[in-house]
Amino acid sequence: MTKPTARERLAQAAFALFDERGYEQTTVDDITERAGLGRATFFRHYRSKEDVIFPDHDLLLSQVAGRLRSSSHATALAAVSDAVRLVLLHYLDEGELARRRYALTSTVPALRDREIVSVARYQRLFREFITAWMADRGQSAALQAELMAAAVVSAHNHVLRRWLRGQSPDPAGEVDAAMRQVIALFTPPAADPGTAGATVVAFRTSQPLEDLLPAIQRALGENSQVTRPTA
Repeated sequence: MTKPTARERLAQAAFALFDERGYEQTTVDDITERAGLGRATFFRHYRSKEDVIFPDHDLLLSQVAGRLRSSSHATALAAVSDAVRLVLLHYLDEGELARRRYALTSTVPALRDREIVSVARYQRLFREFITAWMADRGQSAALQAELMAAAVVSAHNHVLRRWLRGQSPDPAGEVDAAMRQVIALFTPPAADPGTAGATVVAFRTSQPLEDLLPAIQRALGENSQVTRPTA
């Protein structure tokens, strides 16, 4: 079993004190004393008492941005799904710590407000990426990107909250399914081969057209319909 890092010791001490005394009644000095570390060590890892509670969003956002940047236009939607999964897996790796954070932020208004700000940062990052991907859609691109980014973040948060409440036995599978629904909302359906329209074949030949029709039928497929042009 690996020894907890100083950052982990501070977080464990902080949450234990929050449980015992309450968030407002716990100070940075209380946390460092419980962890057996100094104030200088605390401020090397965290800027404030609030920072102990939340994940390192700067690092997570950097990882999300890196995954999005690594994609091409053709793989952009896959990159969005991967980025959402990356964030969810971070919370899953935190395990019980994430659940304790959820319980705490649910009861302290100031922490809920900070969480809302953090969510907005992810949504902005996705919106900027999706706007660039939708650039060829004209004036509607900005609104569509805004709506899709909101749907992406909502899908992630819906699955995350289900897991935090103990309602999701397979959160990774659920978030993948949720992202498929989001993508389906904002991408046009594939064309139905049966209603794809007409194919026009132009050629020059001395062979009678009636003799060519069977070959054209075979080339276009069994479900196609070949008709002789009228004069």
